[in-house]
Amino acid sequence: MKNIIKYTFLVGFLSIASSCTDLQEVVLDESFTGSGLSETVSGAIAPAYGQVSWVWRHTNYYGLQLIAADEAILPHRGGTDWFDGGKFLATHTHSITPTNDLVSSSWNELTRNVSRTLTAIETLTPLADMGNQEAENALYEMKALRAYLNMLMLDSWGLIFKKERSTETSEILRGQAAVDYIESELLSVVNLINTDLGAGRMTQTAVWGFLARLNLNAAVYRDPYGTPNFTDADMDKVIEYTDNVINSGLYELSPEYFELFNDENNSNRELIFALDQRGVLSREHSRWTYWSLAGSNWGRPEFTSSDGTDGPAITPDFYQTWVDAYGNVDPAEADPRFYQGNQQIPAELRELSGLSPANDEDHFYCTTAEEYEFDRGIIRGIIWGPRKDENGAFFRCNGNADVYRIYPVKQIKGNGPDRDVGYVNHELQIDFSNEGRLHSKGYRVSKYQFSRTSPNANSFSSIDIVLMRFAEMYMMRAEAQLRKGETAGALTDVNTVRTSRTAREPVPTALAAIDLEVLYRELGFEFYWEGLRRTNQIRYEKYEDSWTEKTDANPSNRLFPIPQSAIDGASNTPGYLEQNVGY
Repeated sequence: MKNIIKYTFLVGFLSIASSCTDLQEVVLDESFTGSGLSETVSGAIAPAYGQVSWVWRHTNYYGLQLIAADEAILPHRGGTDWFDGGKFLATHTHSITPTNDLVSSSWNELTRNVSRTLTAIETLTPLADMGNQEAENALYEMKALRAYLNMLMLDSWGLIFKKERSTETSEILRGQAAVDYIESELLSVVNLINTDLGAGRMTQTAVWGFLARLNLNAAVYRDPYGTPNFTDADMDKVIEYTDNVINSGLYELSPEYFELFNDENNSNRELIFALDQRGVLSREHSRWTYWSLAGSNWGRPEFTSSDGTDGPAITPDFYQTWVDAYGNVDPAEADPRFYQGNQQIPAELRELSGLSPANDEDHFYCTTAEEYEFDRGIIRGIIWGPRKDENGAFFRCNGNADVYRIYPVKQIKGNGPDRDVGYVNHELQIDFSNEGRLHSKGYRVSKYQFSRTSPNANSFSSIDIVLMRFAEMYMMRAEAQLRKGETAGALTDVNTVRTSRTAREPVPTALAAIDLEVLYRELGFEFYWEGLRRTNQIRYEKYEDSWTEKTDANPSNRLFPIPQSAIDGASNTPGYLEQNVGY
């Protein structure tokens, strides 16, 4: 049995090398071969930090969280793309089976990441015991990172694996025991861990943030299938830990919302914990940038490979929450988090009546690669971008190799009636029907910038993937206060976040009143497509609701099935790893 369990957790030790950096540009590269202690410490923690990249890949944990929630849907595009064995369809409809590859890959990458933290801990512990300060600091980081990864396991599968030595068989913890263990791990380092590293490393404030997140969701983790019992004791802890972060003076809310997801966001003072990339994590490939965007469009005119994938779109149901909030005012004219228009389309070109790709040869504007920036936020309607000629090269302006033509984007993907004759026109309705799954259907999300430091706009992005930010501290504190009946404080915190995005008009107006329904809505507006929605839906008892192509109301589906491969691997020890309820 030990060999089987060891394989489950140790298979990643010989995986592809990863690397990461902190805000002081201290490179953590798994390829170090030097014999010095600094190289040993760096080489121990780099694989653990680097593996986070693959955990949060779109076809791993990120996709699992996103598509299972009400904010995103990924149909079998045109009957040709993104079927992938039906894993995204089943995830969205909550009809997942233990053989679903999205579940299996997420489980495998996450347990591999936990394993890498254990390897680092085993390497660093004797060095720390000998008094090496650098090893001791790194050891605290690895314990905090392991606790965070275990919390992801608990959130999605309702269990964690407690293991202190690679030679041991893991102990499986669920419910209160799992919450207590994660909390004890975080508390054991919170007053010892570094406080002066950047968001790409585990710091004291990150640990406080994860302690707050753990206690906010503790009621769900204790009883994942029941009605959450939010105790004052839990909420007091949330308030205590978020107070610590807010009062630290280390962070501030970003006046421009989309700067949180731009190049150089590693220096943005709103980020608390992030996947630090800056050009050294080759396995990331900017998927959070281009996964949702049209495959007929290119985000960077200087790179002919910078196209989207026609992946997920937002559900009409999630879009409706914006409409309901702002009534007759277009959300783009009411909330800067919804949309940022970057393309400088001349007013005289915006009218497209009577035009199509067949007769619009002269209907373009010119721009340089340095000036061009795709729009951000929720993308609707006909989009604009560079266009290729019959040889696959982008059209230029007046023969100038450095100046590109920007057209209404021609639909060149899929097998729908608009292919090669119409424009990419993102319409609200998207579903699993033949018409609703066409490549152009659905409003898209363009939250992350196409990195300008990338050599091809698809890999070696320098944009950190945001995993925890300062706004969440205010929103968690607001929820804890509200669940304790402290409405005034909750309203102040929510309005602090709402009215902080002042870089451009419109600035959202302050709310006059707050309740749990409004707060739930605000969580959706602030953190859409950041991997938090499923957890929030479960905590707010919304996960059994119906939305586009999803009617399942079985509480058992709050947790994902344990992959059949893991169950089979542990089958020689009866009762060791039992399948979750309902699967």
